[in-house]
Amino acid sequence: MKKLQLLLMAATVMVANGAVGAETPRAGGVLKFAVSAEPPNYDCHANTSFAFIHPVRPHYNTLIQFDTAKYPAIKGDLAESWNVSKDGLTYTFKLRKGVKFHDGSNLTSQDVKATYERLRDAPGGVRSVRQATYADIAAIETPDPLTVVFKLKKQNASMLTNFASPWDCIYSAAKLKQDPRFPERNIMGTGPFVFVEHVAGSHWTGRKFDGYFEKGKPYLNGFLAIFIGGAPMVTALSAGEVVAEFRGHSPADRDRIMKALGDRAVVQETPWVCSLVVTFNTKKKPFDDARVRRALSLAIDRWSGAQALSKVALVRHVGGILRPGYELAASEKELLTYPGFAKDINASRAEARKLLQEAGQPNLTFTLTNRNVAMPYTPVGVFLIDQWRQIGLNVKHEQLETRLYLAAQQRDNPTFDAALDFNCDFMDEPNLQLQKYLSHDRAAINYAQQTDRVLDGLFDKQSGELDKKKRYAILRDFEKRALEQAYTIPTIWWHRIIVHHKHMKGWYNTPSHYVGQDLANVWLDQ
Repeated sequence: MKKLQLLLMAATVMVANGAVGAETPRAGGVLKFAVSAEPPNYDCHANTSFAFIHPVRPHYNTLIQFDTAKYPAIKGDLAESWNVSKDGLTYTFKLRKGVKFHDGSNLTSQDVKATYERLRDAPGGVRSVRQATYADIAAIETPDPLTVVFKLKKQNASMLTNFASPWDCIYSAAKLKQDPRFPERNIMGTGPFVFVEHVAGSHWTGRKFDGYFEKGKPYLNGFLAIFIGGAPMVTALSAGEVVAEFRGHSPADRDRIMKALGDRAVVQETPWVCSLVVTFNTKKKPFDDARVRRALSLAIDRWSGAQALSKVALVRHVGGILRPGYELAASEKELLTYPGFAKDINASRAEARKLLQEAGQPNLTFTLTNRNVAMPYTPVGVFLIDQWRQIGLNVKHEQLETRLYLAAQQRDNPTFDAALDFNCDFMDEPNLQLQKYLSHDRAAINYAQQTDRVLDGLFDKQSGELDKKKRYAILRDFEKRALEQAYTIPTIWWHRIIVHHKHMKGWYNTPSHYVGQDLANVWLDQ
């Protein structure tokens, strides 16, 4: 064990000192990596899962992007420069010359305009889960083929970084005009890799785009994403059949892989902008009753649970609706005053039983819909069911394949009771993390189905507040109401642990498993 600890320390120090990125990149090779689930379709604008972004993102570019070596700093991608007006209402982007789509057509400002019009106001039959993010855009202008101008209705504290979202894949305006749903079943971007094939249940393949606008990139000849998870994935990584899995490992899996690979592997760890949340179907009795929802939150011992689960799963930190440690998140002192966060679990559970009795549901039986991705969905689901059992409830655990799991929550008239959902994003930003708590008619990722205009108003108030102290105060009002109403409740925040083979270079771990996955800068030293 001591030797293993030394290896972990050495790997972490090597990454911290920048040894991974200090060498001259080599061209060639195919990157083989694991993905533990498959995308339900191919549309960036409709998806929220790593199962989508890890195989699909290498085929696309965005307007701007995060500089993973300096995260959360941003840099240009399709845009070579940009300007924000003094009043914060106009964002002007200058596009790079000579960018081509994979079909050989030229990228112009019309493609950017068509993409963001689709994102902010999806046409019939198209799903955009980011409409709330771009609701402040009043107009998009294209004065010339390489200039795009966004006019806002009001100031938005996160607008510039919103444009760096890895989900905002830029699509061809011509293809969208022919069929607004073209991206659902077709891959055609400007990214570093051209789509080759997707074999369901097996793999996803991309090859180097020879017409990529960045000279000399990508370094790789191609990539192969192999759909494999759980113990088989750990075995494949330990055996060198894949060189990385970009989502994250449990501490136990980290130790197992490092024991097998020794100094041939690198470990990178960071806090994670990701939490599992329980969503209650407020259109279904008895979850239309706030007393029932709040009781289920009160029954969860998050503090002891975090300590125990951190040893076996990739969850570790107790926090509210914003990541603990983030400057705009609630302090521990503030958290302790919220329902479900007090450290006297016996008192909390007594209150939970009282609320259930008042609601006429002392022996409630229901189903928890969960994802069949082992880490961390299974252990957290089992933990929650045990917590609810301790107040006399009987809960069935239903784990579904990713496509069915998402469909169960996203259908127009969902029938689930409660679901273990994820609230993950590409950066710490209330305008992103709070969307799941907005009224259903404003946020497609709100699966609880509630309408709460108080929360909507508080969201709008904080979204344009540039004074951090004032914004912090509004956020506490939002958080307090959200946790009291308990439409959706946070459980435990994640901690990202990545183990990869040392010969994979040019990749940096960030607090988001959505960022840095275009693979343009990744290379193999072999």
